[in-house]
Amino acid sequence: MLLLSCSRLSRGFDEGPLFENVAFELQAGERVGLVGPNGAGKTTLLRLLAGLDQPDDGEVRLHADARIRLLCQQPVFEPGRTLFAEARSALDELLAAHDDMIRTAEALAHASQESERKALAARYDRLNELLRHHDAYNVDHHVEQVLDGLGFRREDYDRPVETFSGGQQSRLMLAKLLLASPDVMLLDEPSNHLDIDATRWLEDYLVKQPEAMLIVSHDRYFLNRVVNKIFELHARRLTSYPGNFQQYWRLRQERYEQELKAWEAQRAYIAKQEEYIRRVHYGQLHKQAASRQKALDKIERLDRPTRIEAPHMHFGGVRRSGDVVLHVEDLSKSYDRPLFRDLCFTLHRGKRLGIMGPNGSGKTTLLRVLLGEEKPDGGKVQVGHLVEFGYYDQHLHTLPADKPLLQAIWPEADPDTEEQSMRDLLARFGLTGDQVYRRVGDLSGGEKSRAALAKLVAQGANVLVLDEPTNHLDLWACHALEEALLAFEGTVLVVSHDRYFLNRVVDLLLVLDGAGNVQVIHGNYDTYERMRSQREIPNPQTESRKKTEPASANTQSAAEQTTTKTKRKRKFPYRKVEDLEADIAATETTIQELEQLLASPELYRDGERVKQITRAFEESRMRLQQLYEHWEEAVELNYTPYK
Repeated sequence: MLLLSCSRLSRGFDEGPLFENVAFELQAGERVGLVGPNGAGKTTLLRLLAGLDQPDDGEVRLHADARIRLLCQQPVFEPGRTLFAEARSALDELLAAHDDMIRTAEALAHASQESERKALAARYDRLNELLRHHDAYNVDHHVEQVLDGLGFRREDYDRPVETFSGGQQSRLMLAKLLLASPDVMLLDEPSNHLDIDATRWLEDYLVKQPEAMLIVSHDRYFLNRVVNKIFELHARRLTSYPGNFQQYWRLRQERYEQELKAWEAQRAYIAKQEEYIRRVHYGQLHKQAASRQKALDKIERLDRPTRIEAPHMHFGGVRRSGDVVLHVEDLSKSYDRPLFRDLCFTLHRGKRLGIMGPNGSGKTTLLRVLLGEEKPDGGKVQVGHLVEFGYYDQHLHTLPADKPLLQAIWPEADPDTEEQSMRDLLARFGLTGDQVYRRVGDLSGGEKSRAALAKLVAQGANVLVLDEPTNHLDLWACHALEEALLAFEGTVLVVSHDRYFLNRVVDLLLVLDGAGNVQVIHGNYDTYERMRSQREIPNPQTESRKKTEPASANTQSAAEQTTTKTKRKRKFPYRKVEDLEADIAATETTIQELEQLLASPELYRDGERVKQITRAFEESRMRLQQLYEHWEEAVELNYTPYK
């Protein structure tokens, strides 16, 4: 069902238009990720859709009386109201409908005229269906479910809202939006103030909801798990891609390469025709030249395709350290509670160690202990030969705010370094031109982050210690950083909540649980997830609940639990394998035919025809990819063993 549509949508400010002629539709059940570089206008677009801003041109239409709501970044609450009462207030409309249904039932019981009874009965049925649809008969249970999932403790339910931190209040705003369940959810960075457990819960919750969603997020793992379509906002236009983030990342490159190939082919064709016209224009073949010129004038010229360019980060060569960078034995640290205890591991040169855990679990403290900036309560840390640490602070305090950027990263140990070499270094991290003379305090968060990374290179560190390095980076800068770290010759220690980043970069992972326990995982985040799903790594919250449950609640055998956990659910409707194979063969034939057309110089006389064939080629390749995935699922799940 169509819930929202917009057409010819344009919006700009003093610097010029952010986007122009944007048009799209949102259907029920669509979960769309909105991505684009910083400053492309993603939040502005959400505000237009929510009616909080007005477009310069175009219109936004809500269909079927759809309700729309935007996740607010600035919390506003009624003073003195408790956490639970504030969350419950998101359901005021349903609660009012419930009261209305009770009054309607009482009026129906006393109605004497048949027409009045029919009208009241119809109203009662409508209200009852509304309440059943939104599960309004279990309001308090639903509120508890959402608050628990987002990491709130039961003992905090009666605390006044104003006593919570800003991050907790932002989580409460998210809880209220989820409870209100509008037909169209506009979510701007919904996982910003969530730890990994709460983010995982949110992902599971959203994929089960029937509403339409438009989600701005820098969390690529979140986008992979939740969305089924991607909108890319770039160069003033919006482009749609099917599938999740991973599929978008592949398709955008394929589309760019195909569009570039088409543009180059048309350009070569036009150049060839213009050369012919120049040669024969004044000769006996001038009529043919004039005819060709008319044909050229009718061609719709293709624009050169553009793509979002990431900075070409790299950390360069560093001095070789000893084979063992860190050797940790029985390391322990507590404040009001244990952060970590009896931690043992060895970090070898060239390895990349990741540290993850809930907010407040002691990740940054562990980094400081490893660097020797803080003493442990027990155990020891041995630092290897020729180890030179370079520390990236998530708050970016390593960059003096009052200095020009060029001076802020200049190595104190080498004042004779040439300015051009420093400019070249900053350019590797996407900081060029007059940016290098701007005060650090005037830079954006993303610019400061890239400058802080460049400073590590200037220091010549062979062990990079990074505390939440992706916090201020857009998706393309994150990818560039990952590529740079994978190519780095030295060693890396990184604290991060970015699961996609941890998955790509690290080969050793420490997982803190907030209760003093640390799991040492020889692998990346996916390794941890596989072990967690197989219950090799217990979830502390689940284990604590188990202790309070009766033994009879846990009588299922381990084999049955594993089977339940690992059983794959269908993504596609049931189809026979042989039917899918026939479709695959037909689609592959279509792709071959379209490739032959795209290779034909004659095609590029007609710009509109080029666009049609290119679009058909892209759609066929996308369909082939989905058919392959459907076929793999059918091969796996269609077979039923004899019992």
